[in-house]
Amino acid sequence: MTFSLEFPSGPMADAVLAVVRTSESPSIANHSVRSFFFAQLLAEHEGRLDDAAYDRNLLFAATVMHDLGVGALAHGEARFEVEGADLAAEVLREHGVAEADVDRVWEAIALHTSPGIAERRSLLARLTRGGIGIDFGRDAKVVSAWEQEIHAAYPRLAMVRSLTDAIVERAARSDAAAPRYSLGGELLRERQTDGVTTLELAAASCPWGE
Repeated sequence: MTFSLEFPSGPMADAVLAVVRTSESPSIANHSVRSFFFAQLLAEHEGRLDDAAYDRNLLFAATVMHDLGVGALAHGEARFEVEGADLAAEVLREHGVAEADVDRVWEAIALHTSPGIAERRSLLARLTRGGIGIDFGRDAKVVSAWEQEIHAAYPRLAMVRSLTDAIVERAARSDAAAPRYSLGGELLRERQTDGVTTLELAAASCPWGE
């Protein structure tokens, strides 16, 4: 693969970018875009670019829209991963994406905070979670040749703190948005009891900071 900072083209990709850029903070939107580039590099590293299950357009949709559940369109009526997956599905259906592919993207987004489950469900779910994880510093060596260029184009802007704030704010809106042992629920409880979350504390060891 010849890597570049280019996005897929077409109305669906344009709609994906538009909904993210108009409903998420710049920090979270940049995180989502970086996750796409990192997921592509992970797919290349694993030799999966020619895999029949690999679909760059669906990977773009899943990674870039994976945090819609903490944006302005989300109401905090369900855990943010599920609410975001529902919002992403609406965007894809509006652009004629086949229902089977809508379901693949929904699953990848809904499971992106579920270690050990996403990796078992599909290549799309695994790459989506993997790309997001790289943006938090996991498997950083996979993207070492390109991360500076990616970060220069899409800077972090205190991403971890910004994302944690957004997750906690949505989780506080309803009991359904913060079930026990969900990421949102646990971050909310950590903020309420300790004033800081394990996600924020872990950012200190991330190779590119928060």
